[in-house]
Amino acid sequence: MIERSLARIIKNRLGKGKIILVFGPRQVGKTTLLKEMFADGQSNLLWLNGDEADVRELWANTTSTRLKTLIGKNKLLLIDEAQRIENIGVTLKLIVDNIKNVQVVVTGSSAFELSNRLQEPLTGRKYEYFLYPLSFSEMVNHSGAMDEQRLLEHRLVFGYYPEVVTGIGEEREILSLLANSYLYKDLLAVENLKKPAFLEKLLQALALQVGSEVSYNELGQFVGADNQTIERYIDLLEKAFIVFRLQALSRNVRNEIKKTRKVYFYDNGIRNTIIKNFNPLNMRQDVGALWENFLISERMKKNHYGGKQVNRFFWRTKQQQEIDYIEEYDGKLHVYEFKWNPAKRVQFSKTFTNAYPGSETDVISQENYIDFLT
Repeated sequence: MIERSLARIIKNRLGKGKIILVFGPRQVGKTTLLKEMFADGQSNLLWLNGDEADVRELWANTTSTRLKTLIGKNKLLLIDEAQRIENIGVTLKLIVDNIKNVQVVVTGSSAFELSNRLQEPLTGRKYEYFLYPLSFSEMVNHSGAMDEQRLLEHRLVFGYYPEVVTGIGEEREILSLLANSYLYKDLLAVENLKKPAFLEKLLQALALQVGSEVSYNELGQFVGADNQTIERYIDLLEKAFIVFRLQALSRNVRNEIKKTRKVYFYDNGIRNTIIKNFNPLNMRQDVGALWENFLISERMKKNHYGGKQVNRFFWRTKQQQEIDYIEEYDGKLHVYEFKWNPAKRVQFSKTFTNAYPGSETDVISQENYIDFLT
């Protein structure tokens, strides 16, 4: 088994009197993570699956008295796909407030449903974590830096979903199944949303613009929808853990681009599945975009599992001066340029360095990316 970084974090939070909430896309290993963590505690464990109709009926809109009967003598309550249970937030609040010495761990694959149902009832009563697809760091710990480095080009094309990593030789079929069967499942369940024709077209447009600024107006013209619809769907795609946005840094320079954003995919393999391109790197024109998406998504995983809180940006001026990626923490800006070719020279914009003195700059290439991601 590939050890997940989140397992150690969750273990350190057990017994603190709060619910542990694990978000993440479908098929990233949430259920497997919990089964591995609690394999030795079956006698005191109650496992529920929100996808089952009888579970939803028993655990929705209930009372603390009934909950005590349902939980019985179990000390550990695991609820998978909790967003499927009506008023789950109130139910969990009743458990925390009225049933002591019971540790509750909840998973959910739908941020728009679960967050809304838990936000108010569980204020101050939960630890919240995100489980990503497998990370570069987890694979280094599993098989060693040299092996993972040898597989770098493969990862840039096929990504890190667990079944993809372990399904050697079947990556295309597995990714196609993931995209078609799971990718839209929670997204389309919201407000009984039907899959409009332009959703796939919108995803393809976003996939082709990875690393570039995204204009809602241009996307709207391309797919045939107004700006408000485009923004709503990108927001839903973000809450379905398919894409995430990076905002522009704008503080000190008059000509900085302010109201713009870049959109990245949580996983390179999903991105390439959407555009149906699994060619090796030597046959591609988008290596720079794949490299940038890979580094930013993997850096997010590293920061999250390491408990490091950062603000994330890119930077650009109307004169086309640009910085790929910026992190802000400990009162300082840490500035990065991403280059696939380590021989390519990089000169950071003097406009930026003059406007933000004291910023730390670095170029991330194949020569030093391991330190950046582990």
